[in-house]
Amino acid sequence: MQERRSQAERRSGTRAALVSAARSLFAQNGYAGTGTPEIVQAAGVTRGALYHHFADKAALFATVVEEEHMLLAMAINAATEGEDEPGPVKALIAGGDAFLDAMQDKGRRRILLVDAPAVLGRAAVDEIDGRHGLRTLVEGVTAAMEAKAIRELPALPLAHLLNALFDRAALAPPEEVNDYRKAIKALIRGLKI
Repeated sequence: MQERRSQAERRSGTRAALVSAARSLFAQNGYAGTGTPEIVQAAGVTRGALYHHFADKAALFATVVEEEHMLLAMAINAATEGEDEPGPVKALIAGGDAFLDAMQDKGRRRILLVDAPAVLGRAAVDEIDGRHGLRTLVEGVTAAMEAKAIRELPALPLAHLLNALFDRAALAPPEEVNDYRKAIKALIRGLKI
């Protein structure tokens, strides 16, 4: 006998299917090249189910962007926690490397660095990033300053500038990413006291 799922489980499953299908299609075709009929077909649900969970395609896209930022932050945190007491500068570099590794996914780059600012606007993307990747970068910069490993500077502007460096490096052609890594590492090491 098959066990019945609760209404909450069905809702959660439908929402997850929509987000997963949308992520795949947005990554492959971009926001503009993806329609809601393709999303619901790929998710195996009705248009009514889509609009029950999301106000519109932009709201679904915002959820995909939020999840991608969360996954990036998790990858960065895992990289910086990988060694016993790696040191705050080494942690900043490891976090940057983890970001660049995760951003080698062309679909993720398209979603986060090309479509998200165009569709959601810079302020909304910054707000989402502030809850995830930028937050971890501010924490890393602050920890490095508190440990007297780098110069005392305003933490938020420094984190924003480093974030912009990482984003630019992520957009570089694959054969140039290692050059960007070297340059960013040199800049971070240049902050040392």
